[in-house]
Amino acid sequence: MIKLIVGLGNPGPDYEDTRHNAGFWWVDEVSRVLKAPMTLDRNYFGTVARTSVNGQNLWLLEPQTFMNLSGKSVGALARFFKIAPEHILVAHDELDLPPGEVKLKRAGGHAGHNGLRDIHSQLGSPDYWRLRIGIGHPGDKNEVANWVLKKPMLDDRIAIDQGLDRALKALPHLLAGEMDKATVLIHTSKPPRPKPPKPSADAPPAA
Repeated sequence: MIKLIVGLGNPGPDYEDTRHNAGFWWVDEVSRVLKAPMTLDRNYFGTVARTSVNGQNLWLLEPQTFMNLSGKSVGALARFFKIAPEHILVAHDELDLPPGEVKLKRAGGHAGHNGLRDIHSQLGSPDYWRLRIGIGHPGDKNEVANWVLKKPMLDDRIAIDQGLDRALKALPHLLAGEMDKATVLIHTSKPPRPKPPKPSADAPPAA
């Protein structure tokens, strides 16, 4: 059961539409759907919302510490409310997935992602859930820093938004702890192809 949903990104209008803020984009949508507006809370170094779903408290958090210090915010809130790592879901941009792909996983390494690296350090554990939002890779590791801090191309942004929408549909399962069901919804990267329409009874026979 997820009790804290974290979106990773950088604060401020200069970063709002950059790839590194994909985690913010998803939590913004969760906030909208749950009608739980985010407000700045300096105690937790981020924008925060608290709501209740099926009688269970749920926190939403977007650290305002800049990416490299994300754990400062996550750790402060998790420690105060005694939320264990296995009840935390962190949504973040993922270089190793193409735009439009989203993957759910628990635990593992940080793969060089500085936001995850700091969360590992502050929680003292990698045993939290991650929503990995594909943003693609520039093809050259030397270009990664520039890549994540730029806006995606329109086609990529559309694909990313479609992946975020798919993950949003899995939210009830995530909150209920039905991670297998959530995974099926989130990992289905392509919608089923529509069946061709049946020929009309009035249609002329094919030549």
